[in-house]
Amino acid sequence: MRKLALYSQLNELADSGGLVIFGGKTDQGIPMCELKQAFHLQDKLYNRSIDGLSVHNGAEYFDACVAPLKPKDVLLRIGEADREFFAENAAGFDKKLSALLRHMRNNSCIRRIALISGTDTTEMNTHLAAVAKSEGCEFCDISHNRLMNPQKISDDLSFVYAFGFVRPLNRSRPLYDLAKILFCYA
Repeated sequence: MRKLALYSQLNELADSGGLVIFGGKTDQGIPMCELKQAFHLQDKLYNRSIDGLSVHNGAEYFDACVAPLKPKDVLLRIGEADREFFAENAAGFDKKLSALLRHMRNNSCIRRIALISGTDTTEMNTHLAAVAKSEGCEFCDISHNRLMNPQKISDDLSFVYAFGFVRPLNRSRPLYDLAKILFCYA
């Protein structure tokens, strides 16, 4: 697959220890550089989203695209390609998703994993939240946040930065805040 080869080449150039978006087809076009600049994000950000990401191939794609980056944080958005599987076998979906999260957690570099709502389906998001909780991950439901005002948030952050409140005590941003910034820009 050409995308995997491209990510492999990019990973050789990238610094380790950043935040990685790991999602499906719709997440490939997230304008990372523009969002990083607009929201004054200091983190190293990488997008390793791939068309067709699902609970069936997630571990394989993770090992090829994400693990070589040795990320501290991963925003996993899964479910888009799994709607049919979920409708046919919700328990099987949950089991495979749990296995994927455990596989990712076994990558010792990862400090935090956030599972991002992958669909607008309330039932599926309920399952995603339950699996995230059971696996010690954060769940970020952004299914209703598409109407946020990026300019307002950017202006608010500029005000905060202008007065010197830049990352107090050098703490990490909450993953939910990063998920809203990176996935709700439209």
